Amino acid sequence: MFLDFVRLSMRALSERKIRATLTIIGIAIGPLVLVMMSSVVRSYSDYIVERITSLGQNAIAVFPAGNYRLDEEELNFIRSLPEVIRAEPFYSTQGLLRRGSEEIKISIFAIDYTILFEAIGSLEISDGGIPTELLYAIVGRKVAFKDNGEQYFALNDVMTISVPRIKDEKIVGKRNINVKVGAILEEYGGALIVDPDSTIFLQPEAGRRLLRMRDWSGIFVLARDPSLVKGIVLLLREKYEDRLQVIAFSAIAEVISSVTGAINFINFATSLSAFAVAVAGVAATMITSVMERTREIGVMKAIGYTSNQILALTLLESIMMSLIGGSIGISIGAIGAHILSSRGLTIGGIGLTLTLSPKITSDLIIQTLLLTMMIGLAGGSLPAYRASKIPPVVALRYE
Repeated sequence: MFLDFVRLSMRALSERKIRATLTIIGIAIGPLVLVMMSSVVRSYSDYIVERITSLGQNAIAVFPAGNYRLDEEELNFIRSLPEVIRAEPFYSTQGLLRRGSEEIKISIFAIDYTILFEAIGSLEISDGGIPTELLYAIVGRKVAFKDNGEQYFALNDVMTISVPRIKDEKIVGKRNINVKVGAILEEYGGALIVDPDSTIFLQPEAGRRLLRMRDWSGIFVLARDPSLVKGIVLLLREKYEDRLQVIAFSAIAEVISSVTGAINFINFATSLSAFAVAVAGVAATMITSVMERTREIGVMKAIGYTSNQILALTLLESIMMSLIGGSIGISIGAIGAHILSSRGLTIGGIGLTLTLSPKITSDLIIQTLLLTMMIGLAGGSLPAYRASKIPPVVALRYE
């Protein structure tokens, strides 16, 4: 019986091809937008949150604000907190690395190596070992290797880096420093705040002696447990007010999740407007179809079809249109999502460009199909009800 109803529904649609095609196109717009935008937003959102949280759920960075200087007083206070397991100062700057005829922009961090690997658990060395000498550095993958995969720097090679020359707290030019490759990191993939792939890590003493930086750039803090991070951040902000900037990586991830959640909601709301228009289109199409088939409905009732069967048959016709439109919309949306993702996302300030595949998941497909089916049910309910209530005698007399 069900298969007979499906065949009858498909035949009814094929007899009104132009009208059915236009309605299906209208239905397809909502699924297309929902799948294309949601899959792309989910992909970039999940990646960004993952990379930030990979820096350590218990990691906190403390930076001086304005002309304030960090010293032993702040470091000792932070270390004295029972919630803090470790706190180490670090120096950071930007530099230009000479690599043959080209120069590439890199970040330079002078930080205790042990806290670095403790905070970023997924950071691994592919070649060499943790250096013990001042002039040896741990270098990121993009520093040692070119974009085409060719290795330029190997262990013990000397690298010449141009760093800012600072005098009286002002940059007055550049000067060159030479460091040796002590270890090469595995490819990390970029963490947005710190990009290990494009970074050279030095020992803390190198910040003062090689980089000639007098003041610390910040203090890297590890909480004993991720649940204690918010308390530490609040305590430091209350004590130092606007003199320090206190950033918890887990908090950044929460903010990004909130923002992308809002974007997903806006996208969903926009898609619903397209679905609402599709409901009106389905209703108009089905009402017209019922009016044109009044005599046919009368004949079906005269030969034994019940009102419930007429109701089911009419509803099935609208649902079939919705499923066809939804399938087309999802397919085109998936193609559009891949095209949109291939353009990449450039994050300003750090010059990082991400090119990711859209996250088209089964739950997104199921959600979209269910919404599409609701279009058929909502748009076809009234016409189906009217069709089921047509008396056979009146229908047979209808011209």
